This record gives sequence, C-alpha cells and structure tokens, in this order.
Amino acid sequence: MADFSHQTVLLQETVDVLRPGAGKVIIDGTLGGGGHTEALLARGATVLGVDRDPVALGAARARLAGYPGFSTRQGNFGDLLDVAADVLPVDGVLVDLGVSSPQLDVAERGFSFQKDGPLDMRMGDTGRTAAELIAEEDEAELRRILEEYGEEPFARAIARELKRTPPVRTLEAAEVVKRAVPRKAWPNKIHVATRTFQALRMAVNQELESLESLLAALPRLLKVGGRAAVISFHSLEDRKVKETFRELVGTCKCPPGLPVCVCKGQGDFALVTRKAIAPSDEEISANPRARSAHLRVVEKVR
Repeated sequence: MADFSHQTVLLQETVDVLRPGAGKVIIDGTLGGGGHTEALLARGATVLGVDRDPVALGAARARLAGYPGFSTRQGNFGDLLDVAADVLPVDGVLVDLGVSSPQLDVAERGFSFQKDGPLDMRMGDTGRTAAELIAEEDEAELRRILEEYGEEPFARAIARELKRTPPVRTLEAAEVVKRAVPRKAWPNKIHVATRTFQALRMAVNQELESLESLLAALPRLLKVGGRAAVISFHSLEDRKVKETFRELVGTCKCPPGLPVCVCKGQGDFALVTRKAIAPSDEEISANPRARSAHLRVVEKVR
C-alpha cells in the first residue's frame, strides 16, 4: 500500500466544532490520510470518508480498518448529494480543501514545481491532466485561469509562453514561468511558479466549482443541529465560504421586540465561528504548510 502520511491541519479545533459522539453521522468529504476522520471515530461518531484519490482511500482503509463506524466511497465532495444520498441528512460535513502533502511530495503526481514528473495534477484518476489543459485551451483561457485562480500579475506573459512551448513535465513548466516573469519581479517569499501551479491545479480539479456545489447543497446535506466545517487555504475559497455562510444565515430586518422573524430575512443557519479559526503559532512551527489555513463553521438551526 502506498504511503499517505499527512499532517492534519487544525485537528482539535475541527473535531471540537463538529461535536462527534455516539449516534452522530459525519461525512469527511476530503478523507485524505484520514487524520480528521480518525479523531472523529475515536470520539464515537460514524464517519463516511469520501475522496476522489484512490491512493488516499486505500491508505485510509488500511489505517482505520479497526473502527466499525468507518466506511469509504470514491467521489468528489461537490457531489455528496449523489455520493452519500443513502445516509443524508447527516450531523456533520467536513471538507479540507487544497492538496495534501503526499500528493505534493510524490513527483509522479505532478503537483510540485520542485520535483520532476509528468505535469498531471489530477487529485483523482480521471479527467484532463495539466499538460492536456495547457495544450487544449487557448491563450486567453489560460490567462483567465492564471488571473482568477492564481491571482498571478504576469498571467498574460505566462499564458503566452505556455502556449509557445507547452510543457509536459513539472520542471519544464517551472522553467516556462521563469522565462515569462522578469527576474527582478520574482517574489521573495514564494517560488515564482507557485501561483501558476496553484491555478493549474485548481482548474484541472475544478476545485472552486466543487466548493460552490458543496455550499449550495448544505441545506439538504445537514439535519437540524448539523454543522458544516470548511478548511480553506486560498483567499478565493475562503471568501466564497464566508460569503455563502452569510447568505445562509441571512439578516432579520424585523423591528426590535417581535418574538419571531416575520420578514423572512433570517435564514436556516447560524454562524458557529464569527471569524475564521487559524492555526496556532505552535502548529505553524510544526507544520509550515498550515500557515494559510482558515476554518469556518456554520450550523443548521431550523
């Protein structure tokens, strides 16, 4: 079995807000290495682990085989209404967005600009690779992807260079970015190809589209009292979660003193976290990849 060890981000904070216990059913929509799921199972919950990555599923099954309340299914967290239809509604839904350490660290997966491998970037085993996306899309679409998903200031130049010499391997792609961006404009704290690789990964895996589908499905995924916890690592994702949670909560505009809301401005959800929960300094020191993590939680109240 391939190794899929991964440092779980915001573990205790996430488990605490989901309130696992006997009789509670929780869906971990991004099972990965199973760190969050194991902690939920240890506190008595029944957990359905969903992941599009068959390697992650196999490793988690081996790791958590001793828990009778654990089961898995291969699928995209954006499709939980279909993937988990027979267990809905549930007491909790968790998604930990972004790429996991094992995916980044295995060169053959094609996520890293520091290791040579095929320019793949797929979290699952279907769909277009990053190399195919670059070859098939026109320059204007590549520019849009880099601007929207990577917030890349040199998107035009990088897109032009990607189409001029379409890369098929990761280090080739990194070199393309280096050629396209003036040396004096390279960022100090991150690799010059970071934003490009992030944008391509998000496009290949349709990550924002999956998140939007999940957020739209929350009213049907959760029972009253159920909670959704979303861990994001990218400003676009966190902003989308924040805005959607506010829409689900709504705003009551009734005059003060009325016993119940009659304006229908109040939604069926309440915020559990007014502000995003961030990792502690201790966690960041132990796991630098946790630095940009944000946890937001909402509860269905009616």
